[in-house]
Amino acid sequence: MNRSSAPPSSPPDWLQAAGIRLLAWWPAKLIGISLGMSVFFAVYFWVLRHPLYPVTIMPLTAIDRWIGFQPAALPLYLSLWLYVVLAPSLLTSRRELVACGLAWTALSAIGLGIFLRWPTIVPRPAIDWSLHPSLAFLKSVDASGNACPSLHVAFAVFTAFALGRILRKLGAGPGMRAGNWLWCLVILYSTVATLQHVFLDVVAGAALGTLIALGFLPWLRGESDNSAGLREINRI
Repeated sequence: MNRSSAPPSSPPDWLQAAGIRLLAWWPAKLIGISLGMSVFFAVYFWVLRHPLYPVTIMPLTAIDRWIGFQPAALPLYLSLWLYVVLAPSLLTSRRELVACGLAWTALSAIGLGIFLRWPTIVPRPAIDWSLHPSLAFLKSVDASGNACPSLHVAFAVFTAFALGRILRKLGAGPGMRAGNWLWCLVILYSTVATLQHVFLDVVAGAALGTLIALGFLPWLRGESDNSAGLREINRI
């Protein structure tokens, strides 16, 4: 048989199923994610700029000194905002979406509550930020306060757990599932490498994200690809 006449390979079944999942409840997902992020940032920056108690400077550890300042890690740091929307975008039922929204709310409320009661900031490094304009802009917008626990890390870890469960349900291979956790880990690395957080912030943020994820994951159990959201899409 002439290889040139062979039909093109089709996308893996799990990837087709993921595409279908993206369409389930998409207006609610778009509105909910956009509104949720807007409210979160409004409260986050208010808390950042109005500390109610003396601000504690977080201590550096040997790991912070080992990683050091790595300005090339900025794209990894910013990739959180793509990564974090993947899990809710792949949910298929009203119950799952409500549970995810509640989990995001709980994570945010706990983190912001800690910042209110215990304001923290990372040590000011001796760096000329004019030499790193992209990072200088980040520092001007998001000063290195609201440090511990790192909500950047908490949301990344929560997403890794939730997305990992979804990928297993879809039948994605071990490489894709490992890639999910690798993405999470490079985001965690980037929070220290960009000097937005110290290692202790990462540890606390990972613990918070894990705690919330363990409360959310039971809502994904028993949900199959024949859920109401997918049946609705399949009729289109």
